[in-house]
Amino acid sequence: MRFGIALRTMGKAAVQEILRASAALAESARLDTLWIPDHIAIPPDDAEGSDGRYLDPLASLSWLAAATDRIRLGTAVLILPYRPALPTAKAIATIQELSGGRLELGVGVGWMEAEFRAVGVDRRARGRISDEVLSFLHAAFDGPGDRAVSNGQSFLFRPNPAKPRIWIGGAAPHALVRAARFGDGWMPMTDDPEKLREPIAELVQRFAEAGRGKPGVTVFGAVGRCSTDEDLERLATLESLGVDEFIQGARYDDLDGFRRALDPLLDRRDRFQSR
Repeated sequence: MRFGIALRTMGKAAVQEILRASAALAESARLDTLWIPDHIAIPPDDAEGSDGRYLDPLASLSWLAAATDRIRLGTAVLILPYRPALPTAKAIATIQELSGGRLELGVGVGWMEAEFRAVGVDRRARGRISDEVLSFLHAAFDGPGDRAVSNGQSFLFRPNPAKPRIWIGGAAPHALVRAARFGDGWMPMTDDPEKLREPIAELVQRFAEAGRGKPGVTVFGAVGRCSTDEDLERLATLESLGVDEFIQGARYDDLDGFRRALDPLLDRRDRFQSR
């Protein structure tokens, strides 16, 4: 099982000093991944906890790629309907190229009505648009001779590094259908084994029916709030269900807060891996 942690690119923590130091701590601790969220237009009445301050995820990952050497970098999750397919694919390919292939692409369809209004997209079309963007991403990265087509225009999609792994966020059943069609795995926002048992079994079945291999599952949760034994038991159960990665999520405003989230994760990781 891999272990990662979410960085807060919102609110008071979204400053270069905290982000750089947090990324350095995670990398020096040999964590596998760093993950960042996506919001593009927070209305004033939904700004509690962030004050409406959110850094762009793709620009942030590009900056973090230059500030790190080994750790993998991911979106959790990039909201596909907010952005046009071709410029988004170009940004993704650029980060993958310049990071040395360290990008992990978690994607979702979005939910906040106010954001959809702000970007001028019909929220009811979010599933269809997401599927169109995912189809384009696959065609662009996998096109013969690096050739792709957008709006009837053929062009060279370069740079064209290895396509990043694609994790489909969201809930069953729609996310599972989308994952089996477009993704390498599923990224649910829970670490409750009982909420994951049936959906993971369904995901495995859908991948098999599509003639694909074993799907990946990356979960968000929290360790350090329960006893060590309870955390280790939960991790073991998650692994038995097919979970490949555990991501520690936490709210924090400063570097000390990040350390308080990181320390129990490292403790549980080390104990879990030394069983």
